[in-house]
Amino acid sequence: MIGKSFEPLYKEEITHSQLVRYAGASGDFNPIHTVVPVAETAGLGGVIAHGMMIMGFVGQAIHTWFHADDLLKFSVRFRGMTRPGEKIIVNGSVVAEKEDRWLCEAEAVNEAGEIKVSAQFEVRKG
Repeated sequence: MIGKSFEPLYKEEITHSQLVRYAGASGDFNPIHTVVPVAETAGLGGVIAHGMMIMGFVGQAIHTWFHADDLLKFSVRFRGMTRPGEKIIVNGSVVAEKEDRWLCEAEAVNEAGEIKVSAQFEVRKG
């Protein structure tokens, strides 16, 4: 199974409305995610998506690949800003194995291939 790639998860275009809804659901009301003039003043060139939202996309993909009860470890590194208008694709694969688990990696990228989040996760062999 080492080297096995999983079916990619394709997310629809991120919208400003989605960022506002995520802010409400998460309680993260930092205006760089929802208020364009504030994000521009901060030097971001406009609002950016919550990193945790993109991490959530990776978690959603893992849940489509494996049963939630089999997930043993999940960690991410935030690599790039995501903006409204971008579509995110989550890819993943098995990179190694131990006696009782698979060691896997995943990435959330935009359509240009820019990495937004990279992840490592371990799942129980089933």
